[in-house]
Amino acid sequence: MTLSIGMPAPNFCLSNQNDQALSLGDFAGKWVVIYFYPKDDTPGCTLEACQFTEALKGLESLVAVVLGVSADSTQSHRDFIAKFNLKVDLLSDPQMDMIKAYGVWGEKVRDGKTSMGIHRQTAIINPQGNVAAHWPKVTPDGHAKEVQAKITELRG
Repeated sequence: MTLSIGMPAPNFCLSNQNDQALSLGDFAGKWVVIYFYPKDDTPGCTLEACQFTEALKGLESLVAVVLGVSADSTQSHRDFIAKFNLKVDLLSDPQMDMIKAYGVWGEKVRDGKTSMGIHRQTAIINPQGNVAAHWPKVTPDGHAKEVQAKITELRG
C-alpha cells in the first residue's frame, strides 16, 4: 500500500523499547510523526534518531509525538537508546505488520545488489488520524527539522 495525503492512517499496536504496547489511538488529538528506519545503531539511522531527539522539545511544543519504527527487537531498541541517550519511542515490528501496512517494505538496491528491506520513510498523522504529510524517501541529515517545519505549516 502507498500512503496518500488525507487517507486514514493504518492502525497499529506494537511494543516500544519498554515492552509497552502502543497504538495509533493512544495519540488521538496529537500530531504523530512516524519515521521508519532500517536498523538500530547504523550510521544513517543513528543520525536520524539523534536529530529527532534534539528536535523533540520543539515537536512536543507543537503537540506532536515521535515514533521510530524498525523490525529490531525491543532489547535492541533499549540498547540503541542507552548508547545514544535517545528520547524518542522506538517501536518494534519484527513481524513487519506496520512496516508493510505503511508501504515501507520493498526492493532496495545498494552497491549494485538488489534485496528486500525497509525504506527510510516518514509520515505525519494529524490529530484526526489521517495522513497529513509523507516523505517516501528520506535523507537522515536535517530531516527532523524538515518535519518540524511541516507540522508548523500544517497547524497554520
